[in-house]
Amino acid sequence: MTFTSKPLDVDTLSPQQDPTASSRKRDHIELAFRSQIESGTLDQRFYYEPLLSGHPERGSLKSFLFLGKTMRAPVWVSSMTGGTEWANTINHNLARACKEFGMGMGLGSCRPLLYSNDSLPDFDVRKEIGDDLPLFANLGVAQIEELIDQGELYRVQELIDKLQADGLIVHVNPMQEWLQPEGDRFVRTPLQVIETVLDKLDLPVIVKEVGQGMGPESLRALMQLPLAAIDFAANGGTNFARLEMLRGDEGKAAIYEQLAYVGHSATEMTMVTNALLQELGDKALCRQFIISGGVGTFLDGYYLTQKLKAPSIYGQASSFLQHARGSYDELQAYVAAQIEGLELANAFLQVR
Repeated sequence: MTFTSKPLDVDTLSPQQDPTASSRKRDHIELAFRSQIESGTLDQRFYYEPLLSGHPERGSLKSFLFLGKTMRAPVWVSSMTGGTEWANTINHNLARACKEFGMGMGLGSCRPLLYSNDSLPDFDVRKEIGDDLPLFANLGVAQIEELIDQGELYRVQELIDKLQADGLIVHVNPMQEWLQPEGDRFVRTPLQVIETVLDKLDLPVIVKEVGQGMGPESLRALMQLPLAAIDFAANGGTNFARLEMLRGDEGKAAIYEQLAYVGHSATEMTMVTNALLQELGDKALCRQFIISGGVGTFLDGYYLTQKLKAPSIYGQASSFLQHARGSYDELQAYVAAQIEGLELANAFLQVR
């Protein structure tokens, strides 16, 4: 039996059979050449396995324990600056999104709240995020060193209590402080300050950098402390040392500019952490990690959390920030797309 074929006339398709077929096929023809991808631009981090799953249902990500609470998405809203005219809108929008999508949140620097409650409404987001998701306050190591010197470390616990936070993020930022026109100078090492906090205060502590990451010896030291988590804040995202140069003295910036480009990427820190976990064994007391710094997309986050051989989530700051300053609807749409991307990655991608 011989079969003959004839070209398909998309204009004669029954609207009842496929009402969008005609316009869709025209789009396919018009966009075919524009949609071609050069082989060198392919993302080589994944195997694409299209046969092994159906399309994921919305909300298909598995819940998991992290920082002592149940999260529904492996995403952390990384600490962002507070004390500006936008802080109230940004923080409350972000906390609302965390509750809706099951994410965790680190507040921006809470330094203004150590001695005054004037800014409390900007940071007081426990009601928005709810009691079931992690919310951490945030102070710089310089402020904590000052509190230690003044015998006022109790103010940290007061801060945690007034925010109903689950713990404290200590951000370590020697390069930023050096380049900041109003910057502080460290007397103790940050490690000594962190050890004092752990010794004197009974609360969960996360340690993070501010955009340059940390090398293997710093990671080694931190991993042997009973921290709740380590946040990479790697080089590749917002770099606060470079930010301070942009707002500071041009002559000083010219001298120190190259320091802003020293650091470690999230990928490098992930591999170093894996090696240290194996090397330290039971000496590694901290085994939870927030991978942040240059994590631009859900694919970056999916890849790195799959690569790290310990419980981990990924953090983003600037990408959330640009959607959180206006209406909640804009932020909601952005986060929903990121979560759907993670669901697709879980269904069809395997990390090489």
